[in-house]
Amino acid sequence: MVSVSECFSESYAEARPKFCAAAAAAGGDLRSRLNPRARGPNGEALFLDTAWFGPADAENVLVLIAGTHGVEGHCGSGAEIAWLRHGGPAKLPPRTAALLIHAINPYGFAWTRRVTEDNVDLNRNFVDHDKAYPRNEGYLALADAILPRDWTDESHAETMKVFGAYAQQHGAYAFQGALSSGQYTHPDGIFFGGHKPTWSNRTVRALARDHLSAARRVAVIDFHTGLGPFGHGELICAVPPTAKSFARAKAWYGDEMTSPEGGTSTSAVVVGIMTDAFPQELPDAEVTAVAVEYGTYPVPEVLDAVRADNWLHQHGDVGSAQGKALKANMKERFFPAGDKWRDMVWARADQTIGWALAGLAA
Repeated sequence: MVSVSECFSESYAEARPKFCAAAAAAGGDLRSRLNPRARGPNGEALFLDTAWFGPADAENVLVLIAGTHGVEGHCGSGAEIAWLRHGGPAKLPPRTAALLIHAINPYGFAWTRRVTEDNVDLNRNFVDHDKAYPRNEGYLALADAILPRDWTDESHAETMKVFGAYAQQHGAYAFQGALSSGQYTHPDGIFFGGHKPTWSNRTVRALARDHLSAARRVAVIDFHTGLGPFGHGELICAVPPTAKSFARAKAWYGDEMTSPEGGTSTSAVVVGIMTDAFPQELPDAEVTAVAVEYGTYPVPEVLDAVRADNWLHQHGDVGSAQGKALKANMKERFFPAGDKWRDMVWARADQTIGWALAGLAA
């Protein structure tokens, strides 16, 4: 009997060997790519690992991705390892392969951060960096409150006053968009999209070209946490509702699927998301991508944790008592302790993978 909870890990350092062992035991072709620009909190090397199952020239490929937002890799890693230990590779249909991408943002996973070593939100980095960046006037108005000089009860109260006034004037939806839709003006801020493609961006594009160039149909599932009811996995399709891939995703996932642009998702409308890389690099394939977004705690608590972590790495001391407390809070907001949440993660992941494989085979 496979224990679901034991598929999850308390750190990147625990998750990586666990993933590699599970992939090897299931007969996967394992490859590792070293991030040359970053090290872990104990000086350890950081890797993006992949495991391939099935024929190299498979027409249909299932792609599972963990750790786009590093700290959320606890969830994605656990789901991938659970799939491996529950015999997922052996159940792949004919002419179908699977590519598992583990710790696409290994720095964020290792350091309990959402962002990469460049303080870049990977899900805002896949824009065309040769064009003008999207403007976020709301972020400009709130930037000083988002990243205060000190992290104290007084500074927090002051920030809440500023946030409250903005939300009252512009509405709750506009406030969420100002904070989380992405910004390209403050490299030391939250949800920063970067001014060039990150190492993870370049690496995932190379992976798509190297592994998926023979595929005709590709199903991408990207694991995320932090929005929505506790343990619920929302299936988010972040392409315009007019896109062909949106209609395909709707056919595969039905009413379970939500749309930020359609106003049915807990997520703000975001540009430059990581899964955009797959249709861009595979123009001849039918790519159908969704994110599974697992709820944890109320959104204000989650956003507070993100701001606190950003403050810690900009102005604080990670090794201090305050730093350790903020890190523990960050981890809990994105990876709740206890078996119940983990069981819910795997149940939804298993269901979603089944729908994706059925869609690929249809």
